[in-house]
Amino acid sequence: MIFETHAHYNDSKYDMDREALLLDLPKSGVSPVINVGDSIGSTEPVLALTEKYPYIYAALGVHPSEISGLNEETFAWLSEQMKQDKVVAVGEIGLDYYWDKEPDVQEKQRYWFRRQLALAKELSLPVIIHARDAAEDTMTIMREAYADGIEGVIHCYSYSPEMAQEFVRMGYYIGVGGVVTFKNAKKLVRTVEEIPLTSILLETDCPYMAPEPHRGTRNDSRNIPYVIAKIAEIKSVAPEAVEETTRENAFRLFSKVRG
Repeated sequence: MIFETHAHYNDSKYDMDREALLLDLPKSGVSPVINVGDSIGSTEPVLALTEKYPYIYAALGVHPSEISGLNEETFAWLSEQMKQDKVVAVGEIGLDYYWDKEPDVQEKQRYWFRRQLALAKELSLPVIIHARDAAEDTMTIMREAYADGIEGVIHCYSYSPEMAQEFVRMGYYIGVGGVVTFKNAKKLVRTVEEIPLTSILLETDCPYMAPEPHRGTRNDSRNIPYVIAKIAEIKSVAPEAVEETTRENAFRLFSKVRG
């Protein structure tokens, strides 16, 4: 079975067929699934899916581009929701300077990133990290997180193989999804070549980032075998080895998930 570590099934793109799709996942060899929040508003829908489907777990957090919804009151409320049994990680959290160029906005991102990391430490939960166009600041803050004993995964990894090796040295996992199948994904292919399979997690980021040959369509977890096949090709191992090892990796990181 495939362990899907990063999906967004609360997204409105699934409104027409969400139940049929989610019921089909275990039949298609995908279970468990971590459904990931990205805003205060997503928290309750994400939790609702965990109540309805036994194989779906939650990560709760506020994406850097959604921090306008954060203040002391909403942060306190979010902190309470994270104490629920099926919440297995804090995420997705991090930095995104692609959209937000203003120094004051970037400073607020760093502030709320660190606050959510501190919450993860308090609750003994791993973190799911979003990082876009913010390599230096992300590394600085994740070194602090490493010193605090916080575990996690760098989701949808897009930086250099050398930086990936530094994350791996600190014990962080690298999230690999459909992008690895793209023709222009040379950096990510090199990253997969150079880091151990024991440091890779499978993810989709669905409904986004559908792999080849479905690039540009709505993504879902049933597309992960394309990612597995590409990783197996890069690493010169059997697809079964990729599926099994990444599953073991995910259970190691997300220790609250039951098999």
